Amino acid sequence: MSRRLVNITLDNVEDLPIRCRKCVFWELDPVSMQRAEDAGDPALEKEAWISSTLLEWGSCGKLVYVDGVPAGFVMYAPPLYVPRSVAFPTSPVSADAALLMTAHILPEFQGGGLGRMLVQGVAKDLTRRGLRAIEAFGDLKWEKPGCVLPAEYMLAVGFKTVRPHHRYPRLRLELKSAVSWREDVEVALERLLGSMSPEGALRPV
Repeated sequence: MSRRLVNITLDNVEDLPIRCRKCVFWELDPVSMQRAEDAGDPALEKEAWISSTLLEWGSCGKLVYVDGVPAGFVMYAPPLYVPRSVAFPTSPVSADAALLMTAHILPEFQGGGLGRMLVQGVAKDLTRRGLRAIEAFGDLKWEKPGCVLPAEYMLAVGFKTVRPHHRYPRLRLELKSAVSWREDVEVALERLLGSMSPEGALRPV
């Protein structure tokens, strides 16, 4: 079984799950997102965001393939490029961190270490760019898959709360710890990413 990790580009964006290709929850502010959905072209807005972020900042996501089949992905960027981030009560994201926007591993590929592979790829990329951490907004009342990650699972994989909130705490993972996880952390990470089904991905904050 061959596994390959690549950067998300305009050439492979169609390998994202269909709902995620059409979701611009993080990439646009709420008003612009509604406008894009009403116009029926959120996928074009997604591509435009990826294009501009690649040009201005660089890689903003990873895709993992198993035997040539897309098996999972993760997306991330500095908060400056993520308009939705300012809508959260625990913003802003720290200046030395990138925001983990969303991630998912397809059910048939869960349990094979792909979660660790994805996030270690992100950690190595961000470390090279001089960033110190990955931050994310967790949902303490998470009930069904959506764009906001479940806080419980994120805490289980090593994230720490840096700004508490009754619903959306801001969580942080130091990059130095992300590159050498223990086996139990890897298992928890698989559960986290596997829970992020692309269905229902347009759930608003």
